[in-house]
Amino acid sequence: MATLRNKVQLIGNLGNDPEIITLESGKKLAKFAIATNENYKNAQGEKVTDTQWHNIIAWNKTADVVEQYVTKGKEIAVEGKLTSRSYEDKEGQTRYITEVVVNELLLLGSKQTV
Repeated sequence: MATLRNKVQLIGNLGNDPEIITLESGKKLAKFAIATNENYKNAQGEKVTDTQWHNIIAWNKTADVVEQYVTKGKEIAVEGKLTSRSYEDKEGQTRYITEVVVNELLLLGSKQTV
């Protein structure tokens, strides 16, 4: 059961191209968001799509894969853990953010021809 602690699996589509950052230490970071959709029928019988956005973080070799192959609209599967942090914005307000730190990444969808 220990492997089930703080484990997240998501399949979704990227909303924008990933932001790739190379830190002074040489480590590479990829930041992006994916949308997941849930479809259901409301009380009136109408189909409703609920879209949730998830902030995703990938490091090092996984960030390299993201940089090479992942673009806006691409469908991917990620497995990782949830992390929460806070920071101060330019106006001095404390902001809170929850992110998925990727352990595994799977490229989905049809293969693109070059």
